[in-house]
Amino acid sequence: MQFEETPLKGCYVIQTTPFVDHRGAFARFFCERELAQVIGDRRIVNVNFSRTVKKGSIRGMHFQRLPDAEMKFVRCIKGKVFDVAVDLRKDSPTYLQWYGVELSAENMNMLAIPEGFAHGFQALEDDVEIVYLVTAFYSPHCEGGLNHADPQIGIRWPLPITDISEKDLHHPYLRDEPIAL
Repeated sequence: MQFEETPLKGCYVIQTTPFVDHRGAFARFFCERELAQVIGDRRIVNVNFSRTVKKGSIRGMHFQRLPDAEMKFVRCIKGKVFDVAVDLRKDSPTYLQWYGVELSAENMNMLAIPEGFAHGFQALEDDVEIVYLVTAFYSPHCEGGLNHADPQIGIRWPLPITDISEKDLHHPYLRDEPIAL
């Protein structure tokens, strides 16, 4: 595994180098030892799955507040997505900045998103599947969301939006409801 730090401190693109032969490919999906520099003393407590059927659909921008803030490792296992992280840590030099990267079953990259970030993605193909490895149990009372179209953040989604849940559509704008982590 190779680690490429993004412009957002603590957020990494993790590149997997598969072993390829005439039968296909083998790659390590997760290795605590190899990921130690990123995961530290955290541990994976949940593995979540998401399927999005329509190209252009957006899911996000989601986060969990303290005390159940979570680090996420996000990998696309079918199709291709534009995956986005937004730094919500007020003391960070990259506060309210975003980073987006294409994750696909083909490139086998993974995005490591630390606590204090919002996360979402846009399906770049029909029928995409994502797997999330997370370091905290889901806690409804700690759940939060950031509006995907907040002009203060300015995420440039690569495709026109074709579908979004009512809940995600109505996440607040920062000017209306500042985020408290």
